[in-house]
Amino acid sequence: MVFLWYDSRAGCRFINDMLIFLFKRINIFRHLVPKGIFMQANFRKTDFIPQPKAAGDANKKTVIAVDGPAASGKGTLARKLAERLGYAYLDTGALYRAVGLATLESGGNPDSWQDVQTAVAIITRNLTPELLASPALRMPEVAEAASKVAAIPEVRQALLDYQRAFAANPPGNVGGAVLDGRDIGTVICPNADVKFFVTASVEERARRRFEELKSTSPDKGAILSQSQVLADLKRRDERDQSRATAPTKSAADAYVLDTTALNAQQALDQAISVIRAKFLSETNDNAAALRKPPQP
Repeated sequence: MVFLWYDSRAGCRFINDMLIFLFKRINIFRHLVPKGIFMQANFRKTDFIPQPKAAGDANKKTVIAVDGPAASGKGTLARKLAERLGYAYLDTGALYRAVGLATLESGGNPDSWQDVQTAVAIITRNLTPELLASPALRMPEVAEAASKVAAIPEVRQALLDYQRAFAANPPGNVGGAVLDGRDIGTVICPNADVKFFVTASVEERARRRFEELKSTSPDKGAILSQSQVLADLKRRDERDQSRATAPTKSAADAYVLDTTALNAQQALDQAISVIRAKFLSETNDNAAALRKPPQP
């Protein structure tokens, strides 16, 4: 038999010393927190948005779909939303641009599945952030090719799984994903938590695209006029909206955001207000959900 000896006075001294130690640590922490050592400098209370999960699925990621025509501001909005919320971001249009570029570089016809299928196989095997961020994808001829390959059902099917997998399991195991494109809310992620359809007048979109061309591709901006860009956008709109497979259109439950008269920050503020109202209402905070979004 073993007997354990316990000195109550020593035990009390030990507990007292531990309490003093913890108290000192708490005081130190109080001094550090206001200085931002344990918080990001750009953190704002308004960034906190409750995110309800599906019943019985605590690991479900929040998905935000951002659709719209070319140069409507959807890409800028989607990137800023992802940055603001700490979500992963995927520009799905870049996938089709990459396929279009690979088809052009091989001398193929973007309208022909026979020519495009090799490019699809190459791109799906070599998808990297660097590839999708290549400046070459922003050239006008690549955008035109992307619109053509996107109308081929086999191309859309080949890229479908990649986009859905990204939404379900975003890189870095973050809390959610923001995807922008033309059929995210209608085809890719029809059950997305929040859906936006971003639009603007075709004249404003042409102005934005022309300014982008002048800043990123001076040679293209020098030989193209804004009226030519406008005509190109109109042709692309017609092709994207009339194609049989996954045409560009707003989901029935999407929030339509017209950015014609909005700058990027105003569009972001409105989108954040919509997201907050949506999630707060789903967490039964209806009073907060009814708050009006900020006016531009």
